[in-house]
Amino acid sequence: MNQKLVVGMIQQSCSSNRSENIDKTIKSIRKAAEKGAELVVLQELHCGPYFCQTEDTAAFDLAEPIPGPATFEFGKIAEELRVVIVSSLFERRAAGLYHNTSVVLDKDGSIAGIYRKMHIPDDPGFYEKFYFTPGDLGFTPIKTSLGTLGVLVCWDQWYPEAARLMALAGAEMLIYPTAIGWDPADSQEEKNRQIDAWVTVQRGHAVANGIPVICANRVGLEHSADDKGAIQFWGNSFAAGPQGELLARAGSNGEELLIVEIKMTRSEEVRRIWPFLRDRRIDEYGDIVKRFRD
Repeated sequence: MNQKLVVGMIQQSCSSNRSENIDKTIKSIRKAAEKGAELVVLQELHCGPYFCQTEDTAAFDLAEPIPGPATFEFGKIAEELRVVIVSSLFERRAAGLYHNTSVVLDKDGSIAGIYRKMHIPDDPGFYEKFYFTPGDLGFTPIKTSLGTLGVLVCWDQWYPEAARLMALAGAEMLIYPTAIGWDPADSQEEKNRQIDAWVTVQRGHAVANGIPVICANRVGLEHSADDKGAIQFWGNSFAAGPQGELLARAGSNGEELLIVEIKMTRSEEVRRIWPFLRDRRIDEYGDIVKRFRD
């Protein structure tokens, strides 16, 4: 990986118009490239609305194969601009078998690799278990022309095990395409607690593993398909360094393009003074594979 890497994070709202969403995203990718970005990270399920607020079999029509139309479109722009793009798609693997999948497009437009979301939530407004089969590719980093990327997706970001396994497999940074927000009915105090926890846990992954973290989250109010609910996606896309230091952070309300320069050699420097990987007691961690230790 280069000593310095310029990363662009695209935070935007999404409508039900797929072509408009993609056109807007590609415009932002172009702006990121103009500002020097070599790696561009998109938010979770960026081609359309967050359909998981309700359980509706018609929503499966939004899924597409990989490779398919979206990978062709984003691969084409990756090749044109010579950038690596981390995208997030609703994958149709087979009839009745669907995944929430991140696809990494390399600078030549090829698919460098895919990651299928491993942790699938099932909460009010986030009925993802209805749609997505848990990933079966493991926590395997994706090798690109820019380096080795530990790509995870949204709900994965709460799990230190996922971050650790990516780091142990050689990931040089952790990347989280994300779609998370508040229930508009929540109190301001509860909203503050939720977003503070979300930022804190991911900064903790950076600290514990000594590598940068990149998170691109969507923004805007999206009503459910039945108009009985809504999610206010909270934005706050950010980048953190290997000691958890915030390098860039977007706001809660508007669309933003974040550009950040990451010094990749800092991971080596930090791991030398904080050798957490050296001091792990792997001989005593057997119980970690149990659901709960009774």
